[in-house]
Amino acid sequence: MTRIDLSPPAAARVSRMPGASLRWAMLGVIFLTRTSLGFQFQSIAALTPFLVPAFNLSYAEVGLLMGLFMLPGVVIALPGGLLGQRFGSLRVVVAGLGLMILGGMIVSYSGGLHTAAFGRAVGGVGGVLVNILLARMVADWFREHELQTAMGLMLSAWPFGMALALVILGPLAGATSWRIAEYLTVVAAGLALALMVLAYREPSAARGAEAGAGAEPARFHLGVPGRVWALAVCAGIGWALFNASVIVVASFAPSFLMTHGASVGEAGGIAALALWISIVSVPLGGLVADRIKRPRLLIVAGCLATTLTITCAARAPWPALWLVVSGIVLGLVPGGLMALLPRAVRSEHLATALGVFYAFFYLGMALSQTVAGFLRDITGDASMPLLFAASLMVVTVAAVAAFWQIEDRPTAGVD
Repeated sequence: MTRIDLSPPAAARVSRMPGASLRWAMLGVIFLTRTSLGFQFQSIAALTPFLVPAFNLSYAEVGLLMGLFMLPGVVIALPGGLLGQRFGSLRVVVAGLGLMILGGMIVSYSGGLHTAAFGRAVGGVGGVLVNILLARMVADWFREHELQTAMGLMLSAWPFGMALALVILGPLAGATSWRIAEYLTVVAAGLALALMVLAYREPSAARGAEAGAGAEPARFHLGVPGRVWALAVCAGIGWALFNASVIVVASFAPSFLMTHGASVGEAGGIAALALWISIVSVPLGGLVADRIKRPRLLIVAGCLATTLTITCAARAPWPALWLVVSGIVLGLVPGGLMALLPRAVRSEHLATALGVFYAFFYLGMALSQTVAGFLRDITGDASMPLLFAASLMVVTVAAVAAFWQIEDRPTAGVD
């Protein structure tokens, strides 16, 4: 019996499921939970036409509200990993979802920018905790199985949630009010919390590890080997660079396409198409990596192919076509990148390592768009952010190569 508070009938039903079926059922719970994360994150973008007049906001202030959901991760990611290591993944995810509910409610009832900003920051702290520990949950269930496929499916939940927000929240706000639309993100987080509490179960190995941890006094320590720190830093830098490249393209491609004659609607539609493609290409890339058993080759090939397609979008004819192709080939990379640490680091150190990993991710997300915008300002060239994104994709390969060099060194029995 696990320490999760399930009613006997539900627990019995889950316990009788075959091992493989149970793994995929738990992945479904994780996928839906992460969907609520992307849904709340994208709510400000979806409701911008309503928030600007409601609060008399500038677009810089709208950008602040968007970024505040991500910014806490720079300082919260490592402590969040330590919390997961000490108290277990499920408890921290439930706490994170509670903070998302609270943050969404504050935004829904806010009367101005400052209150809304506070709500976004509170929700962002919860989002960081959820994001880190969901990755650990997937690793616990799939470490010995289809890890890259599972990671790819988990990752695709984020753009899926973002796409749902763009499809649902704007029309709902137009028919009712933006406050009701924002409150729907609270409902989504609440449903995810209920699903986690009622349906999620830890795998037996994770339950044993957490039971051992529960016998210790409640304290935090960074007692992980230096090799784990080095692996986490290299993997985190690679993940940050990869995602920074993708987000820079997503942010600056529409304005670039408009300089090539596209209308606002056409430019936004092309960017949205790339987002929908990634929902499919990312899990397919993980499936391919698991089938051919050559994750290193796929990561390098995917990064270099994406570099080429982004560069062609910036400099070659038919930029829209090249951007769509980039959304296809980049799917070869994320599953393999997310599987790096779970394959190289023992379970007892994984949550802390993922905290370091995600700290770099959030830092990259916070800085990349500012640097890309600065490069466009000083050059006056709308393609410069895309070229910057292409260069980030190349450096991703260097960071991952450093990870592999450390991973391949003899460890003398230590992690």
